[in-house]
Amino acid sequence: TWTINLPQARNPISGDEVVDRLVELVDEANRDIDTRVVILTGAGSAFSAGGNVKDMADRTGMFAGAPHALREGYRRGIQRLPKAIYHCEVPIIAAVNGPAVGAGCDLAMMCDMRIASTKAFFAESFVKLGIIPGDGGAWLLPRAVGAARAAEMAFTGDRVDAATALDWGMVSQVVEPEQLLDAARALADRVAVNPPNALRMTKKLLREGQRVDLDTLLELSASLQALSHHSQDHREALSAFLERRTGDFTGN
Repeated sequence: TWTINLPQARNPISGDEVVDRLVELVDEANRDIDTRVVILTGAGSAFSAGGNVKDMADRTGMFAGAPHALREGYRRGIQRLPKAIYHCEVPIIAAVNGPAVGAGCDLAMMCDMRIASTKAFFAESFVKLGIIPGDGGAWLLPRAVGAARAAEMAFTGDRVDAATALDWGMVSQVVEPEQLLDAARALADRVAVNPPNALRMTKKLLREGQRVDLDTLLELSASLQALSHHSQDHREALSAFLERRTGDFTGN
């Protein structure tokens, strides 16, 4: 479980410390075959308030400097986050415990699956501050909710409550706050019982399927499937299925 732990500031993610740590955690997960699934959540009452609005107003941190400096601040700062999470090889579940605003909304969209507390809401609110989604939200949000609803969220900046998010398919479950992490862990358990390399390759195919044509995806699928058929975990899965027992998968 990865927890953004800056509750007094409502878990902003625009600072280098948070970006550096999340990028580091993705690298660690990618290297560790025993990491089967990740839960991402926020400490306190918010999932993430996104950018630090005080720093914006004061023009400090990543928001300081002339236009060329700001451009580099985004590229070398928060934009490393969607790239890292996109290339995280293990599934990520966002346990959205409270407001997910601006870049915080986009952070939730970076994840593969989302469960929301009844106290959660989502807002693609950049326009309310006279800015645009600088962290990839214009790419992420339409893939999560479709073009029309993404446009509505981005053009109005309005909040989408948890019930609406469920209706739109933005989240797969809405639960009471005290049940959130248990629900996320239950989903994580359902994922983690499966062979880890098959999980990682399946996620790779889902990612590639967003950007390549069918012929290319089928060719990649054939290659990865050949690897799968020759794994020990595949043989263990077959044995477990035939013997009607739970498989014991090692990543080999």
